[in-house]
Amino acid sequence: MQLSLPATARRRPAATVRAIGLGLAMALITAACTGTVIDADAEVDVEAVTLTLITHESFVVSDGVFELFTEQTGIKVDVLAAGDAGEVVSRAVLSSGDPEGDVLFGIDNTFLQRGLDANLFLPHYSAGLESVPDELKLDPQNRVTPMGVSDVCVNYWIDALGPTPPPTSLEDLASPAFAGAFVTQNPESSSPGFAFLLATVSHFGEDGWEDYWRQLVANDVAVTAGWTDAYYGEFVAGGGSRPLVTSYASSPPAEVIFADPPVDEPPTGVLLESCFRQIEFAGILKGTAYPNEAGQLIDFMLGETFQQDVPLNMFVYPANETVSLPIEFTKFGPLSADPITMSPAQIEAGRLDWTQRWTDIVLG
Repeated sequence: MQLSLPATARRRPAATVRAIGLGLAMALITAACTGTVIDADAEVDVEAVTLTLITHESFVVSDGVFELFTEQTGIKVDVLAAGDAGEVVSRAVLSSGDPEGDVLFGIDNTFLQRGLDANLFLPHYSAGLESVPDELKLDPQNRVTPMGVSDVCVNYWIDALGPTPPPTSLEDLASPAFAGAFVTQNPESSSPGFAFLLATVSHFGEDGWEDYWRQLVANDVAVTAGWTDAYYGEFVAGGGSRPLVTSYASSPPAEVIFADPPVDEPPTGVLLESCFRQIEFAGILKGTAYPNEAGQLIDFMLGETFQQDVPLNMFVYPANETVSLPIEFTKFGPLSADPITMSPAQIEAGRLDWTQRWTDIVLG
């Protein structure tokens, strides 16, 4: 799940340094808590350990967050940003068992089954899971840990609709009232585009989703390669003419936070009935030399410091429900109370077929 942010959101530099490490005493304590198997004869220096965190290019944390983890544990963290979520997972699959890093952050439910089928992750139970809603825990073996949640939804620019009421259903997008008004993304190249396709497959079923897309094509839907081209190109936000776009439930809060000049209310609204739930996970990569240290990093990222940092940097909602949300999220960006969902296994089984059929209908 990835929301492209304004240039004011700084990224951490990527690095690939790997190091040695873990003190025997700490290893034994951690192993007792997590159940991870370690080599009891390997005496190492915890302060020499540097973990590589592999993630997507939209990963952002505030200065000082990982430095606090280092202060607490002696373990350093280098961040390796490796493209979008799909690219990150594909690279991890290709290097399965001999990973480029130690922890992967950013695999979401639309790619989760692929990662599990490739045996990418080691099981790890974090005590912080007690503060995560059950509906976010998609792997009973705890090979991945929920880190954030977002809803991909149709957004609308309120003033651009004029006297036309905003849409209240997916069906409305195909009505004459919204002819030439909607832009979405190609599901083969865009995470939100794929999520919107999944929403239509789930909502209309195998017998109806193709016909729905034919209706959208007849209603002059626009398709872009990615979110930025849609939101800051065809959509009104970037000077385009289309008042409807596939984006996120967190887009209205972002519009308020980054508004220049400041605004009291977002210019956009969300069609909550269109929202597809995305859940983002982190996991310890199988083959890491430092499974126990990696487990400590997972625990830290599920804790208050990291989870509190998530909303205003990555514009997703923290998985830890004990963390308070920024007021912009509570006031302008509620998650859908009844999001559209689909199991990771069903997504992986249907991905290639659905995207090929979509291509034939929309681009063919």
